[in-house]
Amino acid sequence: MRGKDYYKILGVSRDADEKTIKKAYRSLAMKYHPDRNPGKEKEANEKFKEINEAYAVLGDPEKRRQYDQFGTVGDIGDIFSSPFTRTTFEDLLRGFGRSNLGFDFLDDIFGDSLRGKSFSFKIFSRGSGPGKVRFEYPGGINLEEIFAQAQPPRQDVSYEITITKEQAARGLEKDLKRGGKTLRVKIPSGVKTGSKVRLRNARQITDGQPGDIMILVKVK
Repeated sequence: MRGKDYYKILGVSRDADEKTIKKAYRSLAMKYHPDRNPGKEKEANEKFKEINEAYAVLGDPEKRRQYDQFGTVGDIGDIFSSPFTRTTFEDLLRGFGRSNLGFDFLDDIFGDSLRGKSFSFKIFSRGSGPGKVRFEYPGGINLEEIFAQAQPPRQDVSYEITITKEQAARGLEKDLKRGGKTLRVKIPSGVKTGSKVRLRNARQITDGQPGDIMILVKVK
């Protein structure tokens, strides 16, 4: 089940390396900053959301691998839960500071994640020198902690599958349906009763929530 084409959104090929993806994200984010699109702020905000969603997936090796396999994964808030993408985002904010661009619009971009957190990007300062940005909340809560709090709790789920000895010997693929989504589960050859197949972060696809799906194998 294919979702958005994140490679197309960032304008990179499917075999683009990490450096190319990061460069494309930064370039597009700077291009579509609302301050650089007077009179078209609404369109710029929507484009900025789309760019961040794409980089949240393609900028993280594990999420990218999952996206390449299943065609959909993650959400816009994920950009703060990964050290790969969060660091790039903080670098981007410094770029905004160096270019004398504001941060206020980010409250609208990430409003769902910030709701009820008593936090606003308006509190960011540019520091005492060009390009300086302070990434912390007045109460001592930093950016990473704010968005960690905004993430729903992680919960894994388990399923049980019974297969024949012949299937266990050669391996097989089966479809798992959950939340209206279908995942193709690959059971490797040579499995035995009690073997487990973990689909990492698969609940993000089926439920829109963090968590793995564990398949417990029984051989009859």
